[in-house]
Amino acid sequence: MTRYDILTAIPTAFHRDGSLDLEASRAIFRFVGESGNEGAFVLGTTGEFPAVDVEEFTALVRTALEELADRMRVIVHVGRPSTFEALRLVEIAKGLGATEFAALTPYYLKSSDDAIFEYFERVSDAVGDGRLYVYIYPARSGNPVSVDLLVRLAQLPNVVGAKVSELSLDDIAAYRAAVPADFDLYTGADRDLIAAVSAGAQGVVSGVSSVTPKPFRALADAGRSGDAAAIAAAQEAVDDVVSLIGGDMARMKEAYRVLDVADAHCRMAIAEPTDAERSAVAQVVAMHR
Repeated sequence: MTRYDILTAIPTAFHRDGSLDLEASRAIFRFVGESGNEGAFVLGTTGEFPAVDVEEFTALVRTALEELADRMRVIVHVGRPSTFEALRLVEIAKGLGATEFAALTPYYLKSSDDAIFEYFERVSDAVGDGRLYVYIYPARSGNPVSVDLLVRLAQLPNVVGAKVSELSLDDIAAYRAAVPADFDLYTGADRDLIAAVSAGAQGVVSGVSSVTPKPFRALADAGRSGDAAAIAAAQEAVDDVVSLIGGDMARMKEAYRVLDVADAHCRMAIAEPTDAERSAVAQVVAMHR
């Protein structure tokens, strides 16, 4: 059966001074929990994971599992530059009850294919009975994953899929042709659900769906129906939202203010929306809330 999974990449809420706002993050988790989406992707890029320390990671994962584990799948991102750090996060998340994990390739320094394989081999071992997704994002990590390397990684016992960000549909199709049929592929491109599924993916990891889930649900439903007119209409709505909010966490958090979910801010060096952008966010949220 063709799948159109929507996994919501969830922003992390911070106070204006940069300190963690755990209660606002809890409110965001609760809002996402009402979306009907298939899963949550916690502390990924949208969650500003490079700026979150271990104590905050622990608090956020605990809160996410408390609010979401009985509603949807919760995938906890544990990727770090070193195996040591990634294993530490796996153990923390496992201790809190997490069963699904994602790990970005090692980043910042260039790694060989063998070094990347060893990293995932050890993370896979640490996951134990859980499920692990390879997070492929060479534009940010600096470390690509070739088709041959992904085939090797897919043979590890707990590696069940990959999230693919800022690569082409042709790249997704090439991965699909080489990995086992039961190996899940998710695009990180918010607007590409239908196109990515056509290329062999099982769904999308979408940050924008965290604030406006309805057009994404409509697109997934239309894809399952096969109704070309419904797909076109739903795709137009998703394109409208993505064009105004996109992968900009500050705009997502402006949307939470409009929705009266949380007064959340960014910790990383992300520009605040201009007045014109705030107005546009308010308009698009009003249309699709």
